[in-house]
Amino acid sequence: MKILMVLTSHDQLGDTGKKTGFWLEEFAAPYYVFKDAGAEITLASPKGGQPPLDPNSDSDDSQTEATKRFKGDDAAQKELANTEVLSGISADGFDAVFYPGGHGPLWDLAEDKDSIALIESFTKLDRPVSAVCHAPAVFKHTKGADGKPLVSGKTVTGFTNTEEEGVGLTDIVPFLVEDMLKANGGNYEKGDDWASFVVTDGKLVTGQNPASSEEAAKKLMALL
Repeated sequence: MKILMVLTSHDQLGDTGKKTGFWLEEFAAPYYVFKDAGAEITLASPKGGQPPLDPNSDSDDSQTEATKRFKGDDAAQKELANTEVLSGISADGFDAVFYPGGHGPLWDLAEDKDSIALIESFTKLDRPVSAVCHAPAVFKHTKGADGKPLVSGKTVTGFTNTEEEGVGLTDIVPFLVEDMLKANGGNYEKGDDWASFVVTDGKLVTGQNPASSEEAAKKLMALL
């Protein structure tokens, strides 16, 4: 079983001068769900190499069992430091793809032609696609076989407008995940802010926030 995980390469939080990137828990928790199930994991990002870590996700109060495990796992750290360049990756040979969030994907992966083509390939092959928190941003321009937005008519979730308001970034992000999913015809559902909430519709699995990352990975595994 081979799973592809695609991370952001974007590290600037708009014009704030602050750093962003991927959210540690949203990478670590799914990584170990897949690893412990015996999956072979390939990591990729638009620029390859070490993806930028959102510093807020590395704060003491953001640590979880999975992030602590990652910090003690030299092999996993080395793997993360050497992600493959996304443009060189195809859906062939992978059973599923998973996108961890963090604010970075709003800027790069949402607009990345290689990522868009990759997701469209996975869906044509009827293989599972999963994204958590801000990573459903990757569905902004992806289309289904019918030429409509991929999420059109599908039940989906992602970071809520009120969660974005809660972190004070509503006016800084290029778009709001909840609004975009609705605009693309998605049947958007959400749970309580900051609580785990995951939706599966066919082979599409989406998670609302960092707390949803482990459950989203488990739901993806259930499809395999």
